[in-house]
Amino acid sequence: MILDYFIKDIGIDLGTANSLVYVKNQGIILNQPSLAAVNNKTGQIVAIGEEAKRMLGRTPAHISVIKPLINAVVSDFEITKETIRHFLKKANRNRTFNYCRVAIGIPTNLTEVERKSVEDAALLAGAAKIYLIEEPIAAALGARLPIDEALATIIVDIGGGTTEVAVISMGGIVTAKSLKIAGDKLNEDIIRFIREEFKLAIGEPTAEELKIAIGSAVPLEERLELTIRGRDMATGLPKEVVVKASQIRAAISRSLKAIVESIKETIELTPPELVGDILKTGVYLCGGGSLLKGIDQLIEREVSVKATVVEDPLTCVVRGTGIAIEDIQKHSRFFITTLKPREINI
Repeated sequence: MILDYFIKDIGIDLGTANSLVYVKNQGIILNQPSLAAVNNKTGQIVAIGEEAKRMLGRTPAHISVIKPLINAVVSDFEITKETIRHFLKKANRNRTFNYCRVAIGIPTNLTEVERKSVEDAALLAGAAKIYLIEEPIAAALGARLPIDEALATIIVDIGGGTTEVAVISMGGIVTAKSLKIAGDKLNEDIIRFIREEFKLAIGEPTAEELKIAIGSAVPLEERLELTIRGRDMATGLPKEVVVKASQIRAAISRSLKAIVESIKETIELTPPELVGDILKTGVYLCGGGSLLKGIDQLIEREVSVKATVVEDPLTCVVRGTGIAIEDIQKHSRFFITTLKPREINI
């Protein structure tokens, strides 16, 4: 159809740590940190994404590096709007007229107001039509899991700001839990541990490096360690220390325990027939947090159910939004069409 040239179908995973953009017939075109550098004097955005990440912890007083989303909720409306506008420009290069239909993945526990803020930000950024899809559904679609069958599929999406646990059957969420403990919280745990243990002040990029390089959920066979640099809290001068994998494991153990408990609680609320299915199909892990060494082994040991990290866990949510937006009629049942009913206390 000639109209297809003018209509652009875009899927966005608007994450706390990273944002990804999928364009119909092109695939994933963008994967950048959800960060923006703002000039406090003029209010102008200096940089977005990778460029802004390089400035983290290194900016002068008049420039702030801001996360437009905190715990997957819009914390700065204007910055979120400009970030989405930046994504749409990237998707619509070399085109004079564009009609964009955009699917955005959102957490399961967003309130009516929080959902509306995501919609409004995208509409003001230039999108013509917005479709919201819950992240566990999008992740399951992207991972090609059999969510349409009368069979339980439990998916755990460990992102930057939130961990989403959901049991899906017959194309809908049966039980779900959203926890504000994920990758960013693990970084905070590491920063606090290094401060208390070594009396050393480090920033988020160093904590992230420690988590990726030597962090693990269970003891590893090889002994890993990493040399890091920071500010000595006693003297205020630069200092270098060697951190062991066992120390990082101890730092993040409490947060990992909370994630495991949320999986157990979700399973406890699931109908017995579907719990039987979970024993057979197992738990599927996705999101950046699922790449933490040994997290599947930890969940398998604690929940007594097989845990599998899906293929390409970082991109399955954006791939799911892309699959949904490519055939809107077929996947219309997955989109959130009605606002959540208000709870009335009588």
